[in-house]
Amino acid sequence: MTVQAILAPVFVQVLLVFALLIVMGRRRFAEIGAGRVRIGEIALGERNWPARVQATANAFSNQFELPVLFFALVPLALYTRKADLLFVVLAWVFVATRVVHATIFVTSNHVPSRFRAYMAGVAVLGLMWLVFAWRILLTPLGP
Repeated sequence: MTVQAILAPVFVQVLLVFALLIVMGRRRFAEIGAGRVRIGEIALGERNWPARVQATANAFSNQFELPVLFFALVPLALYTRKADLLFVVLAWVFVATRVVHATIFVTSNHVPSRFRAYMAGVAVLGLMWLVFAWRILLTPLGP
């Protein structure tokens, strides 16, 4: 696989992080601008934001939890030359689950749907790590 093909899902995941940051900022500024939230109420914590704003902040923060394992795996797979078509397909599926999860979080925030999207991502990422570990432990590294 090409480096571009391997890194393309990473770029989309990073784009998701920035998109959530922008949505979160817009929603926060809108609440402050409308006078529904005062700076003093949120200066020491997140809990005083309205639910819609807090959900967006949670979706943003969540991108620094499970995806960290994805961001760690991609350079390892590149370095060891174990990123093949299966790896790239699984990477795209993982990123798709993150997009779905974040979209649910910032729109309906329907917890059962959000949980299913999250668990799908966990399963795909777990599979990616298992396949990678299998290949590293049972296949000699090339030159």
